[in-house]
Amino acid sequence: MSEPVDVRASYCYRHPDRVSYVLCQRCGRTICPECQTPAAVGVICPECMAQQRATQPKTKPAILTRMTGRGAPVVTYALIGICVVVFIFQSLPGIGNSVTQALQYAGVYSDPRLFQPWRMLTAVFAHGGFLHIALNMYTLWIFGMLLEPLLGRARYLALFLISGFAGSLGVLLIASPTQPVVGASGAIFGMFGAFFIIQRRMGGDATQLLVLIGINLVIGFIPGLGIAWQAHVGGLIGGALVGLIYVETRRISRQRWQVPLLVALCVVLVGLSLVRFVWPNA
Repeated sequence: MSEPVDVRASYCYRHPDRVSYVLCQRCGRTICPECQTPAAVGVICPECMAQQRATQPKTKPAILTRMTGRGAPVVTYALIGICVVVFIFQSLPGIGNSVTQALQYAGVYSDPRLFQPWRMLTAVFAHGGFLHIALNMYTLWIFGMLLEPLLGRARYLALFLISGFAGSLGVLLIASPTQPVVGASGAIFGMFGAFFIIQRRMGGDATQLLVLIGINLVIGFIPGLGIAWQAHVGGLIGGALVGLIYVETRRISRQRWQVPLLVALCVVLVGLSLVRFVWPNA
């Protein structure tokens, strides 16, 4: 049986009006992005940082921190950068089609006779056109600005990758095995799902987000648009499960279960990716 989340503990102790998901790795108090200082593992609050500076020799701030600023969504910037670079290569005359074909995913690539499972992730970083990548990168930037400081960089990256894989799994289980797909939509819908779960469990109003998810899902079913709605559904479910794990293991006493549960989820997703061809009638 799950225990109710202490809503008060979901707000920064220095800024009671700011919801945050990140805890100080030393004292365990909730801190918002403005109050976070990167540490060797996780982040620490201003008081713990002051105690550390008082007892240790002064060191220069990390180069990455100086370049990006405290709490900047570095992982989001990196993911957008990778997608843009890949799209540039996709657009080059002569090699563009070869790049797309090398990265795209279709269910047939999970067949043991043509086993290329890495495509379930590489397809996330390729896109089908300028409008496609523009819309996806804009949405990734908007939600990355919210989720990366909220979850922390490692959790946020895990959410993106697991959701992207789950999106490809949706394509494998539901779509035609010969229909190739590309795009970060599955990973982005995973971010939708995780954010929705976190908002609801922390007592926030998720009505507008639910409407946004519904609209985007419906658009995916409109004939003629060529949208892989299967990736949207798979990514949404995968991201919601990751978000649920994060919420249920948020307390320090439960954090030791977070990584094992994420690994278990990945094992389940990989296992499901084998179902279609190991048991064709499943």
